[in-house]
Amino acid sequence: MTKKTRLYRGVVETVKTIIYALLIAGVFRTFIFQPFWIPSGSMKETLLVGDFLFVNKMVYGYSFASCPSIRIASLGIDISSADMCRIFKGSNARFWAGSPERGDVVVFSHPVTATDFIKRIVGMPGDTVQMVNGVLIINGEAVSLEDAGTHTEISDFQGNRGVMPRCSNGIIGQGGTCEKQRQLETLPNGRSHIVLNIRNQSSDNTQEFTVPEGHYFAVGDNRDNSSDSRFSTGVGGVGFVPYENLVGRADRIFFSSAGNSLFFFWTWRGDRFFKSIE
Repeated sequence: MTKKTRLYRGVVETVKTIIYALLIAGVFRTFIFQPFWIPSGSMKETLLVGDFLFVNKMVYGYSFASCPSIRIASLGIDISSADMCRIFKGSNARFWAGSPERGDVVVFSHPVTATDFIKRIVGMPGDTVQMVNGVLIINGEAVSLEDAGTHTEISDFQGNRGVMPRCSNGIIGQGGTCEKQRQLETLPNGRSHIVLNIRNQSSDNTQEFTVPEGHYFAVGDNRDNSSDSRFSTGVGGVGFVPYENLVGRADRIFFSSAGNSLFFFWTWRGDRFFKSIE
């Protein structure tokens, strides 16, 4: 065998290895788990900016939203799951379907923009949902809310977007202590989680919504800093989430960093590694 032939075969084997690796990664991401970075503070304190998790895609079955998206802003590439698998979109059905439970933290494809959002399911198909003075009213009954002290964090630019947190103790300069009220919310099925309150605002009082069949009502745990089902898609919100738009359930945080890069090891939050999502 000549040197040229050996070189050629080596190149071919390398290319084949790369292709196989990409195919395996694509199958893994499409059918099993999808990686997801938390980009905003809408789910504090359950999820913080910089948390990294894998979304369980098997638990609800598969739809167009299960298809991978390819977004590389620096190259101008923006291909959503809806673009990738448009042929399956519109039936509001799923293959090997499973249904979310009230209280699940889910990733879903935005009904209009197809951007991935992460929120908590509080309203099931057929439910009536309303928020009055910051309290969820589900099917005419107020959920249980118990005072759980104060959430504190350093006021600083967070994540790649560099957004400063909003605080209940006023406008806090960089490096100061930002506070929010913590409450333990218990949903009708007994599942409990922490929600945060900043101040009384318009989103604390809504109309009564009736969740259509095949749809869900999703809100952020950081209630005063979340665009969710309380707002229609026409005003920058989410509206009702169609069943087919569910990507999967968020079960566990695998890694967390408060910095702009995972290489900044001094910003790693070791206490959040492998933390269960309640």
